[in-house]
Amino acid sequence: MKKFLIIFTLFFLNVFAVEKNILVIGTGYVGLVSGTCFAEIGHNVTCLDIDEEKINNLNNNIIPIYEPGLDILIEKNVSSKRLKFTTDYESALKKADICFICVPTPSKDDGSCNTNYVIAAAREIGKYLNDYKVIVTKSTVPVGTGHLIEKVILEELNKRDQYIPFSVASNPEFLKEGFAVEDFLNPDRIVIGTKDRKAKNELIQFYEKYNDKLIFMKIESAEITKYAANTMLAARISLINQIANICREVNADINEVKLGIGSDKRIGDKFLNAGIGYGGSCFPKDVKAICKIALENKVDNTLLKAIDVVNQEQKFILAKYIENYFEGDLNFKKIAILGLAFKPNTDDIREAPSIEMIKYLLNNNVIVKAYDPIAEANTKKIFEENENLIFCDSLIDAINGCDAIAILTEWDEFKNMDLYEIKKYLKSPLIFDGRNIFNPQELREMGIKYISIGRKNNF
Repeated sequence: MKKFLIIFTLFFLNVFAVEKNILVIGTGYVGLVSGTCFAEIGHNVTCLDIDEEKINNLNNNIIPIYEPGLDILIEKNVSSKRLKFTTDYESALKKADICFICVPTPSKDDGSCNTNYVIAAAREIGKYLNDYKVIVTKSTVPVGTGHLIEKVILEELNKRDQYIPFSVASNPEFLKEGFAVEDFLNPDRIVIGTKDRKAKNELIQFYEKYNDKLIFMKIESAEITKYAANTMLAARISLINQIANICREVNADINEVKLGIGSDKRIGDKFLNAGIGYGGSCFPKDVKAICKIALENKVDNTLLKAIDVVNQEQKFILAKYIENYFEGDLNFKKIAILGLAFKPNTDDIREAPSIEMIKYLLNNNVIVKAYDPIAEANTKKIFEENENLIFCDSLIDAINGCDAIAILTEWDEFKNMDLYEIKKYLKSPLIFDGRNIFNPQELREMGIKYISIGRKNNF
């Protein structure tokens, strides 16, 4: 059904789309997904990156990120000549009607957002701008970045002693890793911040068949909307996790509580899955950034800071359960870590709970056998070689001979495990579940000890 919906959407949009020449600066997650989907709906897209190796790889169909369906769309649109990859700013900018800045904005040590890549992109635009274009920021940036981009471009134009008109706009992305293509083609909303009619008209035309999804606002409002959205979602996760920890102590079941509160239409059931905290490239970074924005503007950020504090503590909750079960004696215990990515359907391990869990276990002399269907390669980049850390090629290989299993990512492969078969490979039938993917009573009937989040142990 999902595939049919995407195919139907693509057919509809390709038939009716207004064709534009688009430059996407940055071929990271946001840039590559955005550029590919822009091409898929009928635009001519050039994706630019200063990393020559990355561009060479893309031109040889080597995709730097994992996102379901993205590789197929890239191959298709490169073949149809709607999607190109380059390092040449001058030629790429010359042909473009609209330029999207999709470069990284990592956190600084103090939690604030590093906009160096955004400013560098704006400077290159100013060097080569040849006629009117709309410069759109898709990267997540602090309030005021649009004005800074405008200032930098004007500085470069002044160096050239030229005046060339341009507009700036903000169009933040709201993509979910693992569902980014579907999200892009079927958006809940498209937020656009502008300050002039010409840019607004250009973007209305560009997004013609999504016009019922467009929400126009001030640039400043659009810039903070992304932070606000991610902070709201992160807050729900931290809140439900604290409630889950209470449930465990008072013999309540967080899944039952979730049903009770999630059925309230004012609350809803989204982002109410208790677990071991959030990770990824967005929530942690954006929560820290909005805390910093509040501080810089003399606004109390107590609640905002608490979101991150709770999340950091929650990442260790399963490790504490493991330590308590073994009464503090973890020496040379074998633990199978199932799931390394911060969520299923992605290879992203940034801020993933698995990283902290593995470090904790290794520091306590645990032999860790780790398995993830996709994210192993990225995880290996973080850890130096360690005889107590073994990366496994299969689920069975990971659990074989282990004292316990710790589930950290809710991959379908783990949800669908044959638990009777799994028991055969374990020293003792013991599962620590950081994502609550099983029913405690069912596992009890199977003779499996089960420790999860927000629920009493089943033994």
